[in-house]
Amino acid sequence: MKIGYARVSTVDQDPELQISALSDARCERIFTEYASGITRKRPELDRLFDILRAGDTLVVWRFDRLGRSVSHLVQIVEKLRSMKVELVSLTEGIETNTPIGEAVFTIVAAFAQMEHQLNSERTRAGIAKLRKNGNRWGASSKFHNPDNVELARALLREGTLPKTKIAQRIGVSTVTLYRWFPGGEADNFKPTPTFHRRQREKPRS
Repeated sequence: MKIGYARVSTVDQDPELQISALSDARCERIFTEYASGITRKRPELDRLFDILRAGDTLVVWRFDRLGRSVSHLVQIVEKLRSMKVELVSLTEGIETNTPIGEAVFTIVAAFAQMEHQLNSERTRAGIAKLRKNGNRWGASSKFHNPDNVELARALLREGTLPKTKIAQRIGVSTVTLYRWFPGGEADNFKPTPTFHRRQREKPRS
């Protein structure tokens, strides 16, 4: 059984070109998804996988309609392979059940793995450099906004709310509140650097 999968980014886009091509390829069923390329939730793709059976063929207009990225596409191909389902791309003219198609995906998988390793190496190198420069690795805090600092300081001085409520009002945890205001004291504000905040340079001697 041939099953087609079409995807467009928004409901304003017309999938007719893809659907027509999939119909010409004699797909018995066609699933149409309205989701951007980076969206993880794809209910139509999930429904499609629920009906796929060994010996079926999944047909797409182009490979980028199926995977969010090269690595994601490779994962889907491996899943289809384990299910004994073939994959055909009409635009690229590639079928995974042919020697050429198999060779192409072997190369694609190798590049995806290399890309993953390079990204991991860049991340580790970046963290090491930041730590060497005296910076912390982490996301920005609510307290990097001066307005939130002043609000927390005013509430702490007022003393009518418990620390947990003040933290909730700012949108942080109580632990974070105490990290920035040691002892929960309004006048004990202690800025905490992150990856994008460099420490002051030491004065030259």
